[in-house]
Order: sequence, then structure tokens, then C-alpha cells
Amino acid sequence: MKIKTISKTYEEVMALPRPVHRKPCKPNYFLSAVMRVAGIGDLKQVDFSFSRRDMEKAGDGPWLILMNHSSFLDLKIASKILFPKRYNIVCTSDGFVGKELLMRKLGCIPTRKFVTDISLISDINYALNTNKTSVLMYPEASYSFDGTATPLPRKLGVMFKRVRVPVVMITTYGSFARDPLYNNLQKRDVKVSAEIRCLLSVDEVKSKSVSEIDSVLYEAFSFDYWKWQQENQIVIDEPFRADGLERILYRCASCGCEDKMLGKGTGLVCGACNKAYVLNQYGLLEAEDGEPVFEHIPDWYKWERQCVADDIKNKKYALDVDVEIGMIIDYKAVYMIGAGRLSHNEAGFILKDSDGKVIYKQPANSCYSLYSDYFWYEIGDMICIGNNDVLFYCFPKGKNLAAKARIAVEEMYKLSKS
Repeated sequence: MKIKTISKTYEEVMALPRPVHRKPCKPNYFLSAVMRVAGIGDLKQVDFSFSRRDMEKAGDGPWLILMNHSSFLDLKIASKILFPKRYNIVCTSDGFVGKELLMRKLGCIPTRKFVTDISLISDINYALNTNKTSVLMYPEASYSFDGTATPLPRKLGVMFKRVRVPVVMITTYGSFARDPLYNNLQKRDVKVSAEIRCLLSVDEVKSKSVSEIDSVLYEAFSFDYWKWQQENQIVIDEPFRADGLERILYRCASCGCEDKMLGKGTGLVCGACNKAYVLNQYGLLEAEDGEPVFEHIPDWYKWERQCVADDIKNKKYALDVDVEIGMIIDYKAVYMIGAGRLSHNEAGFILKDSDGKVIYKQPANSCYSLYSDYFWYEIGDMICIGNNDVLFYCFPKGKNLAAKARIAVEEMYKLSKS
């Protein structure tokens, strides 16, 4: 999938008018049906099936529907499970670029990832209690990099108590294994299933404290899809299954060198010390010589996180890289403003244009996570920073930084709140 881009100067972009906020509309039934039909082929390809649990507690709705975010298949899964129920979808604002009218008619509610958006809560409340339509949202906001849960917003229970509707959860199984984000959009032959269940009835939302609700939510979003693959003996024998694995395993666990790892075919190798691994058909790493430092990919990723956390505490963490800069301030296009420089340390992000002029600063305590992505709209790996006025999409040149930058933002935020 591509996105519309237009070249402009920074000054020209900042002079453009901002879009007017609009209340969510009821989803168009015909378009919802078309979307469901459009997903039939992909769901048939993965032999999709789903089950229901405790849904008698949810009643007829409207519901607040939560879903884990694993791959591009997620929306098609939701459409299959929820049809013919009408529901709005909370989605990232860049999804509206070049197709705002269509997205609104589908019932989509735009929001900026990892940017405080006060209007979003009122929009969700409006959809649920005025339009009487359910609302689907992905509280993780971004796809999982390593197949485990990503951080959730704090005190979601406050919003649940405000809207006072049943909270329903859709959990997918196999969606990440079929199309992990690191693997260059290459699909694997994996069966996909899902479960829809009522997490909280209206009475439970009313009676439970915010902390109790958050505990229910965190438990529902605790998962490890590599472990799921191994426990269920799911065979993934595609010859490209390790392609791009260096995007998440960017630091050698043997020599500690960064940006020298390469995932290709079924193997992962460090270009500095030549330590080599094979990703077997059950998702475990086997060392070609000697013992693996880490057999389980999330364990390796967790070790990388600890390395970043240690560097931050010792003031050794620093990112400084040339980038191409895109901007979004409306839903018409991504405005490409040319080259720049992105730096990141314990104080936060600083983005400069090609002339060295600072165009944006973002303090380290401003958000609990980071919108970063691989091969974003087929442009390249991306790091997004910004606020309610403008979003900056930074594409690092020759550097694999999406995972490390996300980890660093999360660890800095933890330190700021400790």
C-alpha cells in the first residue's frame, strides 16, 4: 500500500490550513459489507475460524471493542467477526491521507499515535452513546515488533468508566506468525484464528476500580506469539522466514556490535564476529557453531531493551542520523520537505532541517511509546514524532533504528515516572 506524497518547503507546509474536527459518523452499511467481502479471499487463504466466550454478558451493544494489533489482516478479521454490527474504528490519521471521505463513511475516527488527543475520548463517547454504534480500537496503537505485547496507555479504565458500555476483546492467533512486521510483507502459510469474548460487562465496569479494570486489560494483552508457535508446534518452513530479522535483533548478543546483523533466508549472522544462527521451523534460534546466546527471540529483544536502559541511565545513549522528512498536517498528502537531521538522547528528540535549523523538539517525558514502523507505505523504515498540530515522519538513511528508538522512548518515559 502506498500513500500520496507532495514536495513542499517546511514554510509552505506550516502555512497550510489545519483540518476542522468532525464528529464520527455512523458507518455506511453498504461500504461495511464491501469491506467484509473484500477480505473473504485473504481469510479463506488462512483457513480463518473464530470462537465466542462470555458474550452473553455483553448484550446487544453498543460495545467498546479492543483488539490486539498483529498484522494487516486484523481489520479483515474484525469485519468477519463483527458483521453485520455497525462499528466505528479508531485509526491513525495517516490512514486518512488521500481518502478522507471514504474513511469517514466507513466510520473511521482519526487520531495521532502516541500524541495526547483529548478529542478522541469525546469522539468515542459520541459514537457509543449518541450514534449508538460500537467502537473498535487497538489500544497498543502500533504493531508488535517482537511478537509480544507493546505498552498500553495508562489508566484506560478512566475512559471505560466514562463511556459505560460492555468491553469486548478480540484476540488473534497466527496473525503475527503469518505476517510479522520485520519480514518485508512476505506472507507465510499459517492458519489464523481468533476469539471474541466479553472482558467486562456494564456492571463490572461500574463496580470495579480503575486499577482493577487496568489489571484485567493488561492480562488480556499479555502474550508471546513465538511461544504460542512453539507450544502449538506451528511449522513455518518458508525459506524467507529470517529476512529482515535484524530489524528487531539489531545488536549482536555475542560481541555487542550494532548495525552489523543481517537476517536473510533462514539465517541470522553478525558481520562483526560472524556468529551465525538458523531460525528453525518452530521459531527458535539455533547456533551454527556452539550454543545460542538466546534461543527465544523475545528474550534477545528483552536483552536489547536492558542494554538501552543501561545506556540511558549512564548517559551513553545517543541517536544522531541523517533523515528524509515528511510532514502531515491535513489529510491531503504527506508533504516531503527534504533532508534533515534527527537526534535523540535522554532529553528527547531534536529535528533539524537541511540548513541546521531546529524545526521540532520533543521532550523525553512527553509520551510512553513511539510510532515507528518498517517499510512505511513502501517508503522506508520510519520514526514519527510530533504533536496535535503537526506530525514529522523521519526516514533514517542507512540506519536500522526503528526498534531501538522505540525501546529508548519507552525506557526514558519509565525513568521520568519513577
